[in-house]
Amino acid sequence: MKSAFLPDRGVVKVAGEDARNFLNGLVTTDLDRLKPGLGRFGALLTPQGKIIVDFLITEVPAGHGGGFLIDCPKALADTLATKLKFYKLRAKVTVENLDLGVLAAWGGQPAAQSDLAFADPRNAELGTRILIPEDLKQKLSDLIGAELVDAAEYEAHRIALGIPRGGLDFMYSDAFPHETNMDRLAGVDFDKGCYVGQEVVSRMQHRGTARTRSVKVLLDDISPEVGVGVMAGDKPVGTMGSSAHGKGIALVRIDRVADALDAGQPLTAGGLALTLADPETVRIPSKQPIA
Repeated sequence: MKSAFLPDRGVVKVAGEDARNFLNGLVTTDLDRLKPGLGRFGALLTPQGKIIVDFLITEVPAGHGGGFLIDCPKALADTLATKLKFYKLRAKVTVENLDLGVLAAWGGQPAAQSDLAFADPRNAELGTRILIPEDLKQKLSDLIGAELVDAAEYEAHRIALGIPRGGLDFMYSDAFPHETNMDRLAGVDFDKGCYVGQEVVSRMQHRGTARTRSVKVLLDDISPEVGVGVMAGDKPVGTMGSSAHGKGIALVRIDRVADALDAGQPLTAGGLALTLADPETVRIPSKQPIA
């Protein structure tokens, strides 16, 4: 089992008697399905349905004061806290940016359980997230029976699983949840009540209008730079994201890539050849006729 402290992650706490209802009216995930020891994946969106910040969230046990801890990109923690305070109005909630980080542990079951730990809800192979101060990373790794490794190893693991990361695989405030596969990674609850941007997301879901998607790609030994255009022949079809050890993630127009595959056109990024790990991910299911 391995563990890595993720220096790019921060933690925002939302507490108070109105905290659950307050957050439920803002974010894509259903907090009524959350309890201590569990985690949910979600996002705060613009009114136009684009991702301001995506995050993992867990409920704090009553013995630790209650409330909710949001595991989010550290660079956006202040932005998230400010946005939540903007929406606060008369709600009885407090919002604060904590001096905590995230220890990710994967490749086995922890030998001990931390109070602020939860399984990553996006993919079981991502393992467990534990919210701790950085100076406890070695002590806690020893406690759970994990080898503490560099965060780059976790990044390679994430990429191999095809889990998009904001700022690398898509740009914040420029991508819809469907484009980053949040609908496939349990990041959007389509049966919950209203939240900011809900109408746009619901429309994309029911009309099947998502034409851009994050997809896993396979590379040769050399990785293209992040942001390099993905080409089908001489036509642009997307943008390259993060990559490691011959695997990567690209944000592509799936209809254009499907047409390229049908025409036998090669895909490249920065002049380097790439292939789709699963070509079926760019196939849009045809609507079945109503009997």
